[in-house]
Amino acid sequence: MPASRGGRVHEASIHRHASSFPPRSLLPRPRLTTRLTLSSAESLRGVEVEKCRKEIREIRDQFFESQKKYFDYNRTSPIADEAKLNLKRDVPNYPKYQLSQETIDYLKQPTFNIWHWEPNEMLSLLEHMYYELGLVQEWNINPITLKRWLLCVQENYRNNPFHNFRHCFCVSQMMYGVINLCKLTESIPLCDLGILLTSAVCHDLDHPGYNNAYQINARTELAIRYNNISPLENHHCSVAFQILSKPEFNIFANVSNDTFKAIQNGMIQLILATDMARHNEILEAFKSRVDNFDFHNDEHLTSLKMILIKCCDISNEVRPMEISEPWLDCLLEEYFNQSDREKLEGLPVAPFMDRDKVTKPSAQIGFLKFVLIPMFSALSKTFPQIEPIMVKPLIDAREHYERMQEDMENGRKKAENAAAT
Repeated sequence: MPASRGGRVHEASIHRHASSFPPRSLLPRPRLTTRLTLSSAESLRGVEVEKCRKEIREIRDQFFESQKKYFDYNRTSPIADEAKLNLKRDVPNYPKYQLSQETIDYLKQPTFNIWHWEPNEMLSLLEHMYYELGLVQEWNINPITLKRWLLCVQENYRNNPFHNFRHCFCVSQMMYGVINLCKLTESIPLCDLGILLTSAVCHDLDHPGYNNAYQINARTELAIRYNNISPLENHHCSVAFQILSKPEFNIFANVSNDTFKAIQNGMIQLILATDMARHNEILEAFKSRVDNFDFHNDEHLTSLKMILIKCCDISNEVRPMEISEPWLDCLLEEYFNQSDREKLEGLPVAPFMDRDKVTKPSAQIGFLKFVLIPMFSALSKTFPQIEPIMVKPLIDAREHYERMQEDMENGRKKAENAAAT
């Protein structure tokens, strides 16, 4: 989306991405067979899907109805949108999507265009990942339970501009792409790959659209509950395992107790690692091991998995600019919503979230230069194959925004000179 002439991001351009999923009509159409090919006899009926969703919404508060206290994570209403565990025992028979081979191959690429897919298609693609990696067989997952779990996960992502179900799918697809690109099936146990993918799916569950700094400064219930320590990430973990605690959603129902404990501990560890406050700690730990990395060393493997989910969580700039830039618009809108609210409530406002100070270049150059490029470069020492596919696009993106910043500065100087004469 274009920035305004003054370098500020146009609110009008951002508004187009205010919904969780960009309108289909506004998105570029996928080419030929990169779309899901549906069997005509099994075409998914919109009426059936809407009926299912309506039923789910009607019972979305059942999980908490016996509780007397509701928590307002956003401090604006007595009951926010937190009572979101959607219990659904009888999920309709979902017609099976038939994926073309080109779609299957395309899904494994970091350049995959996540804007081309509707919510139900994203669910089907996530389902495919579990089958293709062998996780359904490894964990003996009931196919209907897998469908129910994915649908419940989708319903428990809020309609935020950025932290929504499409972001969940984006991170999960990048994890799936990295698993394939780096041939991780040859070096990492299958259960650990499942932990990586499932953590990616669950990593931002019920995100309220306001970051940890807001939670702590506003003294929200989440911040109090988790003692100001990664309140959002702890909440995402909690919601993930509240969902899994229900038999109808428990994709781990058939694993041993020891395996479940390992999965649970692994997921908690990885989701907590997505807190950017821990970025330097996690990156430095990985860099200290990268020159003599040992896949058989549990500490090394844990460090790698934490870096992998961090990379996937903030990987938008790895994708082509036409895919990544709309994500920046969505992120800035969410930032601006928060900073506007912080100003109203008299709370500290981070400069990178202030609509009166932020430009696209200022938002991205430092992030690319000091966060993304160093982290992906460190990962490339273990997996050199990501250098041309993931590191180079990040360098290209940095140069793109540096040129944009230079153009904006030149334009500003010309305007000042013209005004002076």
